[in-house]
Amino acid sequence: MNKLTELLGITYPVIQGGMGNVSNATLAAAVSNAGALGMIGAGTMTPDQVEDIILETKRKTKKPFGVNIALSVSEHAEELLRLVIKHQIKNVSLSAGNPAPYISNLREHHCIVMTVAGTVAQAVKAEKAGAHIVIGEGYEAAGINSLAETTTMAFIPQLKTAIKLPIIAAGGIGDGKGLAAAFALGACGVQMGTRFIATKESGMHANYLSAILASKDDSTLIAGKTVNKRRRVLPTPYIENVLKAEEKGMTVSEYLAATSEAHHVKGAVDGQLEEGFINGGQIAGLIKDIPLVEDLILTMMTEAEVSLRAALSYLNINR
Repeated sequence: MNKLTELLGITYPVIQGGMGNVSNATLAAAVSNAGALGMIGAGTMTPDQVEDIILETKRKTKKPFGVNIALSVSEHAEELLRLVIKHQIKNVSLSAGNPAPYISNLREHHCIVMTVAGTVAQAVKAEKAGAHIVIGEGYEAAGINSLAETTTMAFIPQLKTAIKLPIIAAGGIGDGKGLAAAFALGACGVQMGTRFIATKESGMHANYLSAILASKDDSTLIAGKTVNKRRRVLPTPYIENVLKAEEKGMTVSEYLAATSEAHHVKGAVDGQLEEGFINGGQIAGLIKDIPLVEDLILTMMTEAEVSLRAALSYLNINR
């Protein structure tokens, strides 16, 4: 048991990303039942919708799970925080905004607070504000990206020297080799999003899964560069039209409307790739199967051990 698994009450140091519209009760429960930490992604859902998912998740697992609240994305952030406290959700992750005003209250209600950081400065502020864990997310990750564009391999060692909190590495991780690498860089565990979408329990449309399986190393696209609202996605007819419109000139409000959660639902959940988009991280090019969540996690643990033992042999040090 490492510091991360002890804090979160889990067996394996793997966190499912809190992906809005994707991190549903079935997926979150499957991840938690497999010994990792399932997360509900509140996204832009109403408090009533999130509460229904919390209750469904509780029916499907007795293991710890968590809720992600994207602070600047949701219109209901404070209500969602009250909801987390009401239902005694132990693990909470805060992203896409300043977590400092909310950490103290969550701690008073015995919540373990994870904050997503894209820069060292953000992580240092989160530590000073009282966060328990920092999720260091590199530019490889799916969905909304940091403008810093720092990659995971460069970012995690810098976090390790800057803060004392346990670090979760996120972005570009999808197997046991990635977990082993995260350990070597100084993280206590990993967060995965795209890899968990490509599982039997995710509930995402077959068109989404097919797009992931067809991905190569250079398949992902970055939308929103011209308006400083970056999002990593997989190519679809809809997003390609958005990119063409962006090249001609879009305002921030036009871009946000084009990449709203309604269009995400059309792509990810409904499979309407002419009318919606699908998030995808660079790790998509590595994914070639759709396993059960439990099989994925157990395979990762075995592969991480094999990878770490093999890495030691490469040192060729006489002892």
